Amino acid sequence: MTLSGMEFAACLGLVKTLLICHHDAVLDRIGLARWLASFSELVGVVEIREPKQRLWRRIRGEVNRVGPLRFLDVLAYRAYERLVLAPGDRAWQSGALERLRAAYPPVSPRTPIHVTSNPNTPEAAAFIRACGPDVMLARCKSLLKREVFTRPARGTFVLHPGVCPEYRNAHGCFWALANDDLQKVGTTLLQIDEGVDTGPVYGYFGYAYDEVAESPFVIQGRVVLENLEAIRQALIDVADGRAARLDVSGRPSAVWGQPWLTKYFRWKFRAWRRRRESACATVS
Repeated sequence: MTLSGMEFAACLGLVKTLLICHHDAVLDRIGLARWLASFSELVGVVEIREPKQRLWRRIRGEVNRVGPLRFLDVLAYRAYERLVLAPGDRAWQSGALERLRAAYPPVSPRTPIHVTSNPNTPEAAAFIRACGPDVMLARCKSLLKREVFTRPARGTFVLHPGVCPEYRNAHGCFWALANDDLQKVGTTLLQIDEGVDTGPVYGYFGYAYDEVAESPFVIQGRVVLENLEAIRQALIDVADGRAARLDVSGRPSAVWGQPWLTKYFRWKFRAWRRRRESACATVS
């Protein structure tokens, strides 16, 4: 008798994981799903397909945050990203996905999948409860309700794109770079609580990024993908109760919004200047 991948994982007593992600985030939906299934029993996937109304809600929220004039700066960055940065970003993403496919086998076709427009619905909560994960990894834009993030036995975790508590919210790497806070470019493994990226921190992960050549999208992706082995061990330690929370008391804390084009150009100018100064110092 042959065992399926899920049955084999269950026999080994592996940690049970569940992934929440967006259907069009292929590095998460395909790549990280395969990665999770390679060392854990992936008991389910919550796949989010957001309606267009959710985007308009986020736009209104950002306008309220920064005001109408500064929001034009936000729109300008989005246009520049789409017209100038996107081709390179897509090429990097395609290569990264191929490397993940080569490194990790496909997820079992028997893995339960719940498709939803909102991960906070009663149906999503019931699906998570029925799957019974030890640990849940949330790769989504929505803040999860308590009745959702408390379902897993050991908690729900995020790989936050930024170093917390200094750079909370979705674009922490960008704002660390824009602020010349170059030692705070990384991802944070933290447990979800009822705040915005305010939960217990279990690890920081980074890599030797190239601030001149790489885009914010690439840097934000690589801080995760370059550290999958270390993140794997951290999640296992959390599930086994061996992980220690890091002390972040006394450190500044701030919530950041969407990227601005003016900040992007200032960062890139300073990055080029730092590169030139470093090259001159090496020659002399």
